[in-house]
Amino acid sequence: MKKLSEVLKSKRESRGLLLRELASKINVDTALISKIENDDRRPTKEQLKKLSKALEINFMTLSTLWYAEKIYEEIKNEKNIDDILKEIKKKVKQPKSI
Repeated sequence: MKKLSEVLKSKRESRGLLLRELASKINVDTALISKIENDDRRPTKEQLKKLSKALEINFMTLSTLWYAEKIYEEIKNEKNIDDILKEIKKKVKQPKSI
């Protein structure tokens, strides 16, 4: 699976947008877009929504990558990653209590 940064950069380039053009579309500076594309910074969820709209990428696709990378960064050095992921899956499947 591609990284979020790769998907964003690839889509920007395929649309022929310069970094500064994309930055302008989502109201951030060019340096931030560069950092996101170089995997030096993770966009906020609000920035991700704007990127999705500006680049015409399905938001669910981007948010899946965003969450996966965020969770991975938190647990990547744990010895029991499989157990952690199983517990997350159980929690997601549990009905929400009111």
